[in-house]
Amino acid sequence: MKILGIDPGLQVTGFGVIESNGSQLRYVTSGCVKSGAGELAQRLKVILEGLKVVIDEHGPVEVAVEKVFVNANPQSTLALGQARGTAICAAVLAGLPVSEYTALQVKQAVVGHGHAAKEQVQAMVKRLLALQGSPTADAADALACAICHAHGKGQHYRKGRRL
Repeated sequence: MKILGIDPGLQVTGFGVIESNGSQLRYVTSGCVKSGAGELAQRLKVILEGLKVVIDEHGPVEVAVEKVFVNANPQSTLALGQARGTAICAAVLAGLPVSEYTALQVKQAVVGHGHAAKEQVQAMVKRLLALQGSPTADAADALACAICHAHGKGQHYRKGRRL
C-alpha cells in the first residue's frame, strides 16, 4: 500500500511517499512544494497543484497529514492551517482517505519518544527507509508521518467526512 505523508507549511510543504507491506517499508519519493512569496491564494494554489502532481505520479492509496500545532504567533498558526486545509483538499479531491497525526504521535512512532529533535527524526527516517542520504527536514517530517500511518491509525476522513 502506498502512503503519502504530508508536512504542511505555507512556504514549504514537505511530502513523502512510502510503500508499506506489513512491517516492510520501502521509500518511493520525497521532496518539497515551495510556494514562494506572494498573494495567499496563489501560494495555496501552488501547494494544491504540487500535491496533485505527486498524487497523480505516484498513486498513493492513503494520505497522512501532520496536525497543526498552535504557536505563539496566531498569524503563523492560521497560515499553517490554511496550508494544511489545502493539502487535505488535494487528497480528498483525488478520492483518497486522509488520516491526521500530531507531531507527538509521529515522533513517538518513528523515534520512540514524542519529544525528539528534528535531527533525530531525520536520522530514524533515513535508517528505517535505508536511505543513502538524509532527506530535508520537511521531507523527513512528511516521510515520518507516512511511517506513523503505516504503524497505526489516526483520525480518518474520506471524501470530506470523518469516519
